[in-house]
Amino acid sequence: MAAENLLDQSIDKAVSHYSSLFTLPSYRRVVLLLALFCMSGGLLSTILLFPFFEKLIYGLLLGVFLFLTSLISDSIVHMLVLKRDAIYDLRRINALSLFCWILWILFIAIGVATSAVSSDLAWWVRLCLLGFSAVLILRFVVFSSTSSVNYSRLISASLLQPLFCVIPFLMFWYRIGYPIGFRMLSFFVFSPVVGVFSGFFFVYLLERVGEQTLGVPSLSLFKAFLLNWILGLNAPFENLLEKLGEEQDVAVSLLKFDASRPKAVMVVPSVHPGPFKNVGSSLLPSMLKTALEKELTCSVCVPHGLLGHELDLASQIQNQKIISQIVASANFKGSEAKATPFVKVSNGLATACCQIFGDFSFLSFTLAPETTEDLPQELSLFVRRETEKHKLTCCAVVNAHNSIDGIANTQKVLDTLKTVATTCLEKAASMKRLPFEAGAATVTPKEFSLEDGMGSGGITALVVKVGEQKTAYVVIDGNNMVSGLREKILSTLHSIGVDEGEAFTTDTHSVNALTLSERGYHPIGEAIDHEKLIGYIKEATLAAITNLEPVKAACRNVTVLSVKVIGEKKLEKLSLLADRVLQKAKKIVVPIFVVAGFLLMLFLMLV
Repeated sequence: MAAENLLDQSIDKAVSHYSSLFTLPSYRRVVLLLALFCMSGGLLSTILLFPFFEKLIYGLLLGVFLFLTSLISDSIVHMLVLKRDAIYDLRRINALSLFCWILWILFIAIGVATSAVSSDLAWWVRLCLLGFSAVLILRFVVFSSTSSVNYSRLISASLLQPLFCVIPFLMFWYRIGYPIGFRMLSFFVFSPVVGVFSGFFFVYLLERVGEQTLGVPSLSLFKAFLLNWILGLNAPFENLLEKLGEEQDVAVSLLKFDASRPKAVMVVPSVHPGPFKNVGSSLLPSMLKTALEKELTCSVCVPHGLLGHELDLASQIQNQKIISQIVASANFKGSEAKATPFVKVSNGLATACCQIFGDFSFLSFTLAPETTEDLPQELSLFVRRETEKHKLTCCAVVNAHNSIDGIANTQKVLDTLKTVATTCLEKAASMKRLPFEAGAATVTPKEFSLEDGMGSGGITALVVKVGEQKTAYVVIDGNNMVSGLREKILSTLHSIGVDEGEAFTTDTHSVNALTLSERGYHPIGEAIDHEKLIGYIKEATLAAITNLEPVKAACRNVTVLSVKVIGEKKLEKLSLLADRVLQKAKKIVVPIFVVAGFLLMLFLMLV
């Protein structure tokens, strides 16, 4: 279980690494900053040459030329070189040029300072040209790492902006009488050769990390992630996951309530809804809900099972495989007309809830108000063995996944979870079964978005009445909820006449990798106003109470064969790849580019 927690953390860390790379200012702000740095470069370049007013005029003129040439070159790159590239719009190309100017100005500043100390203008020129080379290398590395165009276009995109921007410098040097001879002009042949070679070698070594770890080049995965992060395209990333995935049979528990027609269905698939955004099975809870509601015309909820990221599906193809079989298997009739009251057992650390319908049971677990993250399949297997001891033929087991406040260490409380499960089952099994009623309703709050942490499945309330006891199962389409919110929800349910209940989340990862918060997503209640949320929960629960009617229940276990999941080992390697690539980059960046810089500087000493 500790390994699973580490896996969760490494996935969140990987998503954080990737998603933070393309967080850019608005286009207007990028252009304004670009103008500011170009002006700064122009003013720095004239600081040693003229009196104050002339320096100001010449510096601003040079800055204007640098700014215009930068914009023109970026427009050419956008329209002619990278026009088929899905990632690079004009804003991102301008943003890259902005970062390049920040780097170039650093070299210009060092050159100006060196010239001031040595009284030799040549140092300013040399360092400015070395900055040109540094920008060229940076652009080549960035485009190689992120763009899918061929090498001729990569080299063109890398060269055009620095070559355009060095023209105003050459004109300025000529204007002040600095000698521009054959050796200086030949530098513009030597520099691209050294820059492209060193950049290519750097990228090649990073690619090797992925090939050695997963058999897939690192930057292929990175580019696929960017296409998803920036454009929402899931196919490139899922194609890679399909290659990496492994086949496994997937179990799905269906708990169905029927009156004269289907009343409600609870689906508990042994699939983890991840890894993030719209990739793999991240959207499976809401997709299952939509498909079954369309087929059965009743309320459907999809709480989280007892499993972790090792059972993330590889692609939408696998989603559809599961959905199709579940929909085809859902047209069975309820047969059990009696149920036990809802039973809750807690020992102060772990809480188990159980209700038995005929000869099958529904159990859920939470550690609230402590963090309740993914629970191990070992616990599910234990519960199923225990249900067999009570002559129960079917069992649906749910992780409430309803409290997050720090890092979980579920392994420490696994025995406690097993103990409360055994006690809860024994207590429920000993109770008299009575006729029961059920009602259900769904509310989809339009004001809550994926970025707020609310999935498209909204809030579903299933109310079960046994004797005089009303029990509400509230399922929210989100990835966990802030600690303490569950208790507020249960208190509110009690205030409207509900005797018992539990709040669940689906653990949907459709909300993940959409924000730059520490976790990369907002659990329910972190970005959503609690009172508004509870208002919607009350609305759904009261609607479910109003349509209570006698029902019969049935449980069915469905097995979907040969479903491709990413698998724990591959997912762990995939999640850690970003860190490994970064560590490799830190090791090789200095030796590769110091050698390149040394060769370039040797050449410049002859200029």
